Amino acid sequence: MIHFDRDVCGDFAAATQREWLETNGLGGFAASTIVGTNTRRYHGLLVAATQPPVGRIVLLSILEETLVLLDGDGTTQRYELSANQYPDVVHPHGHRYLTGFRLDPFPIFTYEVEGIIIEKSVFMVHGENTVCVQYTVRDKPEFSENPSLSSTGLLEVRPLIAFRDFHATTHANEALNANVDVQTHRATVQPYTGLPALHIGHDADTIDTTSFWYRNFEYVVERERGLDFREDLFRPICTHI
Repeated sequence: MIHFDRDVCGDFAAATQREWLETNGLGGFAASTIVGTNTRRYHGLLVAATQPPVGRIVLLSILEETLVLLDGDGTTQRYELSANQYPDVVHPHGHRYLTGFRLDPFPIFTYEVEGIIIEKSVFMVHGENTVCVQYTVRDKPEFSENPSLSSTGLLEVRPLIAFRDFHATTHANEALNANVDVQTHRATVQPYTGLPALHIGHDADTIDTTSFWYRNFEYVVERERGLDFREDLFRPICTHI
């Protein structure tokens, strides 16, 4: 088992030099760094082989996650678990909450926020262009380390999609179809004619279909290679678990 502790995971420069890869036997894969920050255009949570084993398309680039806890006075505290590289800044700083990463046998991320321990696992279904991301609360103390916080909370998960060849990058455009087909425990998007649909299964209590572009992600490895290293990603939905 490969394992990295808080010292490595909390060091953004060190953590983004360590990568993982999961494959599906078709030529598709999921890949990123141990903090979930994409540093290559080839990184993504679902890189589908549309003509196995080739025709690779980055459908789902990343998932942004926010743990939302309720204060005793009814207000909320938001804890961002993601970390992205933008021009001259890393935002947010979710790696501060990442206490461990291990391959056991697939990638498992362990976060600790206010005494609450959450594990996130990522694995590919063999023979399918399918990725499964699971969140499990491993420890939720009766009283938070912060006495002003109650035990009530939710996890916001925001999928950011690319829908482009894995050798390329994408940028905000008006051709994208932002319509979302929402059904029970599933949301489907097909932003471009001629590319496959993405079916997002979930067990969220509610879904927000407000959509917009996130701009100017930077991929540091591509910059070092002298290639196009900036990309815009699209958020079609936000789920509340």
